[in-house]
Amino acid sequence: MPADSVSRTGARRTPVVDAHCHAGDGDGLTGPWDTSAPLDDYLRRAGAAGITHTVLFAAFSSDYAKANRQVAEIVARDRNRFTGFAFVHPQHDRGRVADIVGRAVRDYGFAGIKVHRHDGRLTREVLDVAGALRLPVLYDPMGDVAPLEMMASAYPKVALIVPHLGSFADDWAAQRGFLDILARHRNVFADTSGVRRFDLLVEAVRRAGPSRIIYGTDGPWLHPGLELAKVRLLGLPPADEALVTGGNILRLIRRRRTTAASGPAPAGEPRPLPHPDDPWRRAG
Repeated sequence: MPADSVSRTGARRTPVVDAHCHAGDGDGLTGPWDTSAPLDDYLRRAGAAGITHTVLFAAFSSDYAKANRQVAEIVARDRNRFTGFAFVHPQHDRGRVADIVGRAVRDYGFAGIKVHRHDGRLTREVLDVAGALRLPVLYDPMGDVAPLEMMASAYPKVALIVPHLGSFADDWAAQRGFLDILARHRNVFADTSGVRRFDLLVEAVRRAGPSRIIYGTDGPWLHPGLELAKVRLLGLPPADEALVTGGNILRLIRRRRTTAASGPAPAGEPRPLPHPDDPWRRAG
């Protein structure tokens, strides 16, 4: 977990957390998304942009248990810089999601689950595991946003993080449909990565509030500084911007019950930022 950084004046600064970045090798060989997600250029760009911490998960793979181990090796090199999410395939991993995720949390210290509609629609099995371990689920629906209504209603205590306002393909109708779901369900969060229609991002903040918007980049392929600039251009008050750029995701990944294999968080680790619209303030 990230520790507070300290400015030259001695004031503590909230970490800037990229909540959406791939790492490691895939085995599909059809494009970058399932071939290789190298971090060297990403880390240089992220450092220049002031990003202090990154949530990592695998590229597309036919074997996510293996891919998660590779991500765990990367995370273990610098736990103050990286947090891992366990990628699972809702179909191929059917019947063993609890084992895959449980090992990732217990042995690797991972703090969330990643699922992509490319592999299959989010299932009860995945959501049951997320609920039991109090893990957020980052789910890319690839424009298939309508089922999110049922998922959010059936699992109100599971935090669902939806990137790209529901469509990396810039499907305006899907993104508009997602905004309605986001506005209705306090356990649904929007990840800002890859959003090109800026007015929709503005509307997401207006309708759901800054406590449910999370900065992400879809790295290493999108530039982290460019994605962060979009958040800065929202012109939010400093406290609200700090929620979007770090406070919200830090609060969600700290809700998990299982203690990471690396032990307790460092003493200097920042506390979750309070906000009157925080849907998890009173969560048990």
